Amino acid sequence: MEKIEEFSELAEIAKALAHPVRLYILNFLLEQECCYTGKITEILPFSQATISQHLKVLKDVGLIQGEIETPKIRYCLNHSNWEKAKELFNNFFNKEQKANPLHESQEYLLCKVFQSKSEEC
Repeated sequence: MEKIEEFSELAEIAKALAHPVRLYILNFLLEQECCYTGKITEILPFSQATISQHLKVLKDVGLIQGEIETPKIRYCLNHSNWEKAKELFNNFFNKEQKANPLHESQEYLLCKVFQSKSEEC
């Protein structure tokens, strides 16, 4: 996967995770095998419409999957996509920062500007 594709996918997942209600829903689904929409609305103090909007965002990014079992929808974590998301975040956050020569030279210049003449930079 090219870096731009990887970063685009990571950004979409991060955007989907960027709401506390969605994090709560994911956490709830991690503790369950699956659950029905009604159960989620019982535990969260939000309207059915609000919960449905958040479920849609999570489903669109692929972190959860929904199966219609009339008259309810059964939601489960999409385990393969969940593992892929964890891998993308781990790869991103576990990179070692490389020394930046420009950054070091900037520090040297700042030292020269702000230090007294007797101190060495």
